[in-house]
Amino acid sequence: MKIDEGDVLAIASKAVATSQNHLKRLSSVKPSEKARKIAKRYKMNPSFVEIVLEQADEMCGGVPKALLTQKEHILTANAGVDQKNAPKGYVALWPKSPHLSAEKIRREIFQRTGKRVGVLIIDSRVTPLRMGTTGIAIGIAGFEPVKDCRTQKDLYGKSITITRHALADDLAGAAHLIMGESAEQTPAVFIKKAPIKLTDAAKTTSVLIPAEQCLFAKHIMEKALRGCS
Repeated sequence: MKIDEGDVLAIASKAVATSQNHLKRLSSVKPSEKARKIAKRYKMNPSFVEIVLEQADEMCGGVPKALLTQKEHILTANAGVDQKNAPKGYVALWPKSPHLSAEKIRREIFQRTGKRVGVLIIDSRVTPLRMGTTGIAIGIAGFEPVKDCRTQKDLYGKSITITRHALADDLAGAAHLIMGESAEQTPAVFIKKAPIKLTDAAKTTSVLIPAEQCLFAKHIMEKALRGCS
């Protein structure tokens, strides 16, 4: 495939993690008493739970078969630890330093082709009160991931007051649709003609929002966070 200036390469997080050998064998893990209690409560493998606790920045509760965690300032299931599409007996972790990993890939593409592109490392996520998974960008490089719409007006000429457009996550969702969630064997997707602004220094922190400003975290997660371990 020809690479053009402004393309976006979206790569599955497991493909990057596997290339980094960022995997862990379940049988090598000795679960703690805390992991055993959590595993019993949520009907999970104690060794799997132990790895989640190691990888998570915070653990905030859960439902059967899944724990709500915070990692890399993202609320996600099981701190990104996943048995699906990992070798038998192993779990895949999130790539090491996802934004830096994306940046290294972007630079390699530029060195080989001379083309400036965007790079996304993506994983799946769940949305509050919605069934199923969508895509999320956990590693971003080469373009501005959020478009601020507050300087624009709507169809009726009214000023837009709070809206930002999550370009990176929208593109991650589109790539996730093509990659699939089972045995599709599509670890990477090239996105052509995406409405992005290229940059050599992506503001990756622009995708984050403080908990006190987040509609969900402030009002729904507050009670759960009080019980975080």
